[in-house]
Amino acid sequence: MNNTVTDKNNLFTIILASFIFVFALLPKFIDTIANLNSVKPEGYLTLKSNNLTGNVEVSDDVARFEGNDIVVPQSAFSYDVEKVLSLATEERWIEIDLSEQKLRAWEGNGLFLETLVSSGLPGTPTPQGEFWIWIKLRATKMEGGQGRYYYYLPNVPYTMFFYNASVPKYKGYGLHGTYWHSDFGTQRSHGCVNLPTPVAKELYYWTNPVIPDGKSVVYSSDSNPGTRVVIHQ
Repeated sequence: MNNTVTDKNNLFTIILASFIFVFALLPKFIDTIANLNSVKPEGYLTLKSNNLTGNVEVSDDVARFEGNDIVVPQSAFSYDVEKVLSLATEERWIEIDLSEQKLRAWEGNGLFLETLVSSGLPGTPTPQGEFWIWIKLRATKMEGGQGRYYYYLPNVPYTMFFYNASVPKYKGYGLHGTYWHSDFGTQRSHGCVNLPTPVAKELYYWTNPVIPDGKSVVYSSDSNPGTRVVIHQ
């Protein structure tokens, strides 16, 4: 009889200790899940938080990234005076090598330009595969995340969003200029491919769809298709 009571007491003690252990870890588990869910691709599209008009918002001049306020440079507000165009007739396509953190723009087999980039961090990787540019914007707003992952980036310059059958347009992956860091050659983004802004400008006018004069946005179409983008390790 005493042994039975002792066994029951021991079982109760074990169960109680298990519940205490689980409840002690529960807040940390919930916080981890919340942080993971708060990390979204840098250009994660919601019409509520993104500007798809392509227009520069002159009144929006302070960004926030990695917990720091950043004054948006005047270069992000200035409208173009000179366009950088190529006269080549060969197929234009873009290659991004994630292992080298490099972008190469090709005209057939000829190299148009090469640059270091910053692709997605391990937790928010840049997708791999073959994509096509579906919209180009002179400027757009990118906002997302929560807590220390929160970012607010107005007037992201020379943005070229790409997609394929597996990575739909609303995911918001793209190529664009970058004013909030200059650590190109290292992974820094939430999924997009960060470019030096002068290079982004060149690609913005070099790639398809061709943007009409005086316009700040253009969508690809059957008559004005988007440039092919190949991303690999």
